[in-house]
Amino acid sequence: MEANQPSRTAQGAALHRAAHQLVDTPPVFADPLALRIVGEADAAELRQGKGRQIMAETRPLRLFIATRSRFTEDSLAEAYADGVRQYVLLGAGLDTFAYERARAFKDLTIFEIDHPATQAWKRTRLAEAAITVPESLTYAPVDFERDTLANGLSAAGFDFDKPAFFAWLGVTPYLTREAIMGTLGFIASLKPKSGVAFDYAEPPSEDHAGFRAMAERVAALGEPFRSLLDPRELAASLKELGFRRIEDFGGEELNARYFQGRVDGARLAGRGHMMRAIV
Repeated sequence: MEANQPSRTAQGAALHRAAHQLVDTPPVFADPLALRIVGEADAAELRQGKGRQIMAETRPLRLFIATRSRFTEDSLAEAYADGVRQYVLLGAGLDTFAYERARAFKDLTIFEIDHPATQAWKRTRLAEAAITVPESLTYAPVDFERDTLANGLSAAGFDFDKPAFFAWLGVTPYLTREAIMGTLGFIASLKPKSGVAFDYAEPPSEDHAGFRAMAERVAALGEPFRSLLDPRELAASLKELGFRRIEDFGGEELNARYFQGRVDGARLAGRGHMMRAIV
C-alpha cells in the first residue's frame, strides 16, 4: 500500500462483492449495499457487464471473496449467540456490515480498524452514497507502522474486560508471518470466548499460472504477497498462542457448506482457506 493512499486491493474486493450480487444467482453472500459503496460509475459499469470483476475468468476469486464474507458473518452470529457483543473488523476496507446487516445484532458494538487514508476514503464513499453511519460503529484509524492494534482499540473505547469477535479478511497474504502471528497473539490474549475468522492462502503445489498472475497483479498495485501459510503449521501456531478451538475450512469444506445443490454449478477452486479460532 502506498503512503497516504487508500488500499487498492480494498477497492478490488468491494468490486468483486458488487459483481457477485449481479451475476452469481442466488448470491452466496447477499449485500444490499455492495453496489452503492463502490460508487455510481463503477456500479454502472458492472451493470453493463463491463469490468474484469464480472468476467467468467475472475469467477473463482469473486466466489471466494463472497464466501469469506458469508463465513465470517455466520461465525459472528455464532459468537453473538454465545454472548459476544463486540465485533472488530481489521482492515475493514469497504465492508458494509455495520451499515445494514448489523441491525440484526442488537447491542453489538462495532469497531472498524484500518489505515487512516483508507478509512478517510471509505467515509467519503459513504457520504457520497448517502449511507448512514450507525451509532453502534466506531472508526479506529491505525497506521501499524507507527502504532499498535491495542492502542487503536483502546483509543476507540474497546472494552478489554469483555470478549470480542474479529474479522480479518483479505489481509494476511500481504503481511509478514511475524506480523500475522503478532495480531493473532493479541487476539488470543483477550477474554475467553473471543475469536477471529480470517482467510489465508497456502502455497500452490506447483507453478500455478492463475495464482502467479494474481500475485503479479497485486504486486503491480504496490501490495505484494508476503505470506503463504501451511495449514498444519498454522493450526499448530494457533494452538501455541492459546486458542482452544481451531477450525480450518478449505475449498472442499466451504463447498460442502455453501455450494450444495446450486443450479449454476458454482464451486470454489484454489488455495484459499478460512480459519476460525476461539479463545
